[in-house]
Amino acid sequence: MAYRSALIVGTGPGLSASLARLFAREGLRVAVASRNEEKLQALAAETGASAHACDATDPAQVADLFAALDAAGTTPDLVVYNASGRVRGPIAELDPVEVARGLSISAFGAFLVAQQAARRMLPHRHGAIALTGATAGVKGFALSASFAMGKFALRGLAQSLARELHPQGIHVLHVVVDGGIRAAHRPDPADNPDSTLDPDAIAQSYWHTLNQHRSAWTWELDVRPWVERF
Repeated sequence: MAYRSALIVGTGPGLSASLARLFAREGLRVAVASRNEEKLQALAAETGASAHACDATDPAQVADLFAALDAAGTTPDLVVYNASGRVRGPIAELDPVEVARGLSISAFGAFLVAQQAARRMLPHRHGAIALTGATAGVKGFALSASFAMGKFALRGLAQSLARELHPQGIHVLHVVVDGGIRAAHRPDPADNPDSTLDPDAIAQSYWHTLNQHRSAWTWELDVRPWVERF
């Protein structure tokens, strides 16, 4: 499975940045998108990626993003959706407007991006769509109802897409990131090393799975630190 162009939606300094660097090293033309395009400039300069402003919950902006990539000759055949919305608190105190926004980012935005990607991949019977999930997508935690709803919906979308699109040559992957991702502002505690996931290592897991032979495709992958209890 040879990929030519990649799009990462919901790009930040963690996993998305690791994916962008990896894809660029592998020779793909990379595009990164987030609501704040200015925050993407350093990563774009480092990787040679094109940077785009896009609110993934807005159908028109998502359509415009893909149209811009079409016009540039970089229609993606590998798309990663890495955006999510989180609202934490007791169920009796959650703001319904904020919850609706979080659900829209975690799930509806993924639908919009996957729809645009599939429309371009289906005629060629080639491509891959990867959706970044979380532990909350397989078990809901207290004080995290809205995040669990969004990630459960994302997992359902991925499962449905896999069953529809795998037989048409499009690899769909849902990755359950079971734990916190290591970052400069959140290093491993001295008394608990290896307790977070290295974003570069997660990116390698994406790449390995997305390059599987089609006779043995995986639709769901879970990654966690080796010291993490199931």
